[in-house]
Amino acid sequence: MTQQSDNPRQAIAPYPVRLIKLAVLLLLGPFYFLYIGFVPLICARKKGFRGWYWRSVKRACSRLLWLLGVRVEMSEADQQALAEDTDSVIVINHRSHLDGFTLMDVVPDEKWFTFAAKKELCDAKLLSTGFKGAGLVEIDRNSGSVAMGTLSRAVSEMPARRSVVLFPEGTRTATESLGAFKAGAVLVARETGRSIRPIVILDSDVLLPRGKHVPKSGTIRVVALEPFVCDMSATVDEDVARLRAAMLAVFERS
Repeated sequence: MTQQSDNPRQAIAPYPVRLIKLAVLLLLGPFYFLYIGFVPLICARKKGFRGWYWRSVKRACSRLLWLLGVRVEMSEADQQALAEDTDSVIVINHRSHLDGFTLMDVVPDEKWFTFAAKKELCDAKLLSTGFKGAGLVEIDRNSGSVAMGTLSRAVSEMPARRSVVLFPEGTRTATESLGAFKAGAVLVARETGRSIRPIVILDSDVLLPRGKHVPKSGTIRVVALEPFVCDMSATVDEDVARLRAAMLAVFERS
């Protein structure tokens, strides 16, 4: 974890240095992506593949952010809490295309997580082996009930220290506040008996707003909240509202 920045919009490297880093990214980035994409074609069935491949992808995300001049901050207490986190579903707000890379960079190696992705991505020949080898959860969005059943089964079968990451807003939010939450994470938590670990990402949209393809240099902050336990005596909508309120309180005061 780095020293907390007073101004997340402040560039963390001089402009000439950022230009050099971007040039390196443009030259070497495609080869690195091909390495990450093709290694699973050869190694996916080898014992221990998922562990070292997972760490390789995390390191790739960290290097990408470094080359883009983006720093991610999370308190040591929050990192320790995530390292010890078990039997949870992770939910994060969604402000920017940087959010997934940010989470991969800052969450400690002791905590494994994976993402739910639409089935079409997992059908791509180049990416499917890597996605499946890394444990990505395929979701068929043509049927909500089928998608929820697939997700619940996948979460039920996950080891305790692994969590699926869900975006309760469903898509990137263009408003200044959090968007409306969908019920998926609460339904999965209720079905599987897991808690929900809310994580709030701050300022990623400041560095990479909608319509932009290259982020500004600066700092993204990440805050892990206390585990959220569903109230089985309440309605699903009441749990969803309570979860959003907890995340909104952190989002608005930060």
